Amino acid sequence: MSKPIIILGIESSCDDTSAAVSSDDKILANVIAGQKVHEAYGGVVPELASRAHQQNIIPVVDEALHQAKVNKKDLDAVAFTNGPGLMGALLVGSSFAKSLALGLNIPLIEVNHMQGHILAHFAKQPGKQQSHPNFPFLCLTVSGGHTMINRVNDYFEFELLGQTIDDAAGEAFDKIAKLFGLPYPGGPLIDQLSLKGNPEAYKFPQPHAPGLDFSFSGLKTSVKYFVEKQIAHQPDFITTNLPDLCASVQHTIVSALMTRLTMAVEQTGIRSVALAGGVAANSGLREALEQKKDWIRFIPPFEYCTDNAAMIAITGYYKYLKSDFSSQRSTPFPRYSEL
Repeated sequence: MSKPIIILGIESSCDDTSAAVSSDDKILANVIAGQKVHEAYGGVVPELASRAHQQNIIPVVDEALHQAKVNKKDLDAVAFTNGPGLMGALLVGSSFAKSLALGLNIPLIEVNHMQGHILAHFAKQPGKQQSHPNFPFLCLTVSGGHTMINRVNDYFEFELLGQTIDDAAGEAFDKIAKLFGLPYPGGPLIDQLSLKGNPEAYKFPQPHAPGLDFSFSGLKTSVKYFVEKQIAHQPDFITTNLPDLCASVQHTIVSALMTRLTMAVEQTGIRSVALAGGVAANSGLREALEQKKDWIRFIPPFEYCTDNAAMIAITGYYKYLKSDFSSQRSTPFPRYSEL
């Protein structure tokens, strides 16, 4: 029996510092340290994020190795997020990964953050029964910075079918939550409050974009003008109607996502469909996908939806199998580049 491949994954693209350890395709540990400092500013402050990553990365990696009961000398490679993301945050993770790999004289593997979200579906949890998509499948990846539909033909073969032309869905959730006076991050709070509201209470216009693309900036503007008009007549309008407002906004965004996803299924004939990204944790989106009984549906565990290093480790494992290693000269890229 051959020795399992042990990968340390590091994720630091935004405001979560995460480290994970995988043994082949099984995740032994997945540790995440959030950053509360951004709540006071209503959004992620890049410089503060970088400083917090510097403080967190060594304790997080140490804890992941401890939980996995793995010595750093047993690692076969170090995988890290190389982009897209905040440049300063990416530099902290990539610099640490490079130093550790160099010190241990083991391969270094760079991972595209968006590819990691998609391949999170293949990360196995020890002792748990779970299924994963067969190729080809469609994946709707929805996060704070990205919204896209990919046809996934193989672990490393992706065909972009549609993407946002302005704001991402998660960004729209957070910006609208700020209009409602909710603290950052507001997306999860809209989800929670929507459970108590009526999704048909207010009609907001469906975002329009060509083909399978998405657009959400107009929705934010529409909600802003609507709320300002109502407040002029009823100063406590938001407070009085917050659950209904949240439910209506969530319904509009989820409907836009599912409309494009349904179009992609009809155009490709592929009925195996997966969700990925932080907004894949949204209860409304999950429920909407589950209602598609004629599709084969896949949703990753909650902890693999938001930014995490398990998805980086599993992507690193499949890259290791094909000896797809990177050099110490690799540089992070802040903007999305096609997979």
